[in-house]
Amino acid sequence: MKLISWNIDSLNAALTSESDRAVLSRDVLNTIKAEEADVIAIQETKLPEAGPSKKHLEELDKYFKGYELVWLSSAPPARKGYAGTMVLYKNALEAKADFPKLGAPDTMDAEGRLLVLDFGNYYFVNVYTPNAGDGLKRLPERQEWDKLYADYLSKLDKDKPVIACGDFNVAHEEIDLANPASNHMSAGFTDEERAGFTKLLSKGFVDSFRYIHGNIPDVYSWWSQRIKTSKINNSGWRIDYFLVSDRLKDNVKKSEMLDSGTRQDHTPLILEIDM
Repeated sequence: MKLISWNIDSLNAALTSESDRAVLSRDVLNTIKAEEADVIAIQETKLPEAGPSKKHLEELDKYFKGYELVWLSSAPPARKGYAGTMVLYKNALEAKADFPKLGAPDTMDAEGRLLVLDFGNYYFVNVYTPNAGDGLKRLPERQEWDKLYADYLSKLDKDKPVIACGDFNVAHEEIDLANPASNHMSAGFTDEERAGFTKLLSKGFVDSFRYIHGNIPDVYSWWSQRIKTSKINNSGWRIDYFLVSDRLKDNVKKSEMLDSGTRQDHTPLILEIDM
């Protein structure tokens, strides 16, 4: 099985805009297309509550013909066109979709952040974890989300193995970002968020990238758009993951980042696993 995960930072813009950034996003979609993955998870779709339009579907079909898709968008009382997730999978596969609510605080359960597919012999979980926000204003709510999500994944794992991917919005260890010393009070690298991720792993899950590559340094999945030279200087963070149930770890054959060229922000992840 070949699986890909990518926080696209607006599927809507990538498919409908002619901006320079949208063009770069479509270049990445072509890179993903060439991999012919079995399953593709997308985060931060920023689609309307009603989901992809006819235009969106037509454009998606140019890249992913022969795929089924499921989606979950932000809905009231959450903001319009915010967050959102999608999974595409080859139509030869059979899957049952679920859109669980964790009982998370604020509007988190309405933001389209959690999409689960049951592929029969394993669960595939696509998550876009809430950001703690500027000034860490959403950190308490984020901590509650982390606890609820870890409990939910653990419950799934008791039934059958789990592959969980997405933008987890946390660099787990100091090796997972270029400048740890200056970021201990930054969203995505607080002690609280890192502890939440440690607790998630302790419930029986493995960070597939670290399992395959060990403590290889200077490999990241996100570079800030706010700093024009962040990618040129590889001043990045690894905040996107493919996690697998512990009993699947030796089935992982490949876990790494795909090249997204000069485009800053997130880069796609690829996982190859024997299922």
